[in-house]
Amino acid sequence: MQNTVIKLEPLPVERPPVLTIRAARQGDLQQILDMIALHAECHGDTAKLTAADLDRDLFGTHPWITALVAEAGSRLIGYALLVPMYRAAEGLRGMELHQIFVRKDHRGNGIGHHLVARAREHARIAGCGYLSVSAATGNFNAHRFYEQMNFRAGPVTGMRYVQALG
Repeated sequence: MQNTVIKLEPLPVERPPVLTIRAARQGDLQQILDMIALHAECHGDTAKLTAADLDRDLFGTHPWITALVAEAGSRLIGYALLVPMYRAAEGLRGMELHQIFVRKDHRGNGIGHHLVARAREHARIAGCGYLSVSAATGNFNAHRFYEQMNFRAGPVTGMRYVQALG
């Protein structure tokens, strides 16, 4: 008698019935803050951002960032933060995909892909010639994700220097 081994794949996470990717609104601040804190925890860090900081940077007199959110029902389940960039020697506008996050219980359903697609669209509409993203050296899941989304790894050159201004 021969034994047969059947490998069962884990059940997929239930996909939300309706997903909307849209620009953040002021009423989204607390949910975005909560997800930023979860994102920081994923990287062994603690978020120090306040609601006032986020409100200023998203909706203030001179907005500094753009936030796209993934919404299912009345709950935000992901976000992408975008920051303008510039290559002076080329006169080329770009956009940095500064952070992207999907809540753990919704990963694996393509929500991150939708957020990146909308980020590309936002960057194109803003007149950008490129979308840039970075990931920590050992974050292989992020590397694979970005490569699947047709980002090309570029060489890391030089050092980044920072000087506090306050």
